[in-house]
Amino acid sequence: MATYNPPTTFYFSLSIDDSTENAASFQEASGINGEMNIPEISEGGENRFQHRVPTAAEFANLVLKRGLVSADSALIKWCQQTLSGGLATPIQTKNMKLSLLNEKGQPTISWAFINAYPVKWSVSELNAMENSIAMETLEFAYSYFQKV
Repeated sequence: MATYNPPTTFYFSLSIDDSTENAASFQEASGINGEMNIPEISEGGENRFQHRVPTAAEFANLVLKRGLVSADSALIKWCQQTLSGGLATPIQTKNMKLSLLNEKGQPTISWAFINAYPVKWSVSELNAMENSIAMETLEFAYSYFQKV
């Protein structure tokens, strides 16, 4: 009988626009979830229940966290360009792929985030009383994701 070992979550990579090159390394990734909206509709004269009708799915933002790095990377330049461009500059969307890797560095599961663009970039608090790593958080909106 074959045994199944679930993949570990500590080793993953991010690539942008079908590049085989790893765009960046992160310590944490979240927001890989979708949810169907189900509003409740009351029917006139029927008070025993409400109709639950499914509508379009909603997807959470992809949130990536890592230690603060230099602003030389293409990913950070894209974030800066998008966030500082205002609404007069068209937002450049990209397809992103997040891959969960095995111990040999090979993808075991990958998710493609379609039409992604940065919506938030933040740096952790700087506190002289703590000896912690400066962290940056990048958050991306996207149209939808799919397992590839």
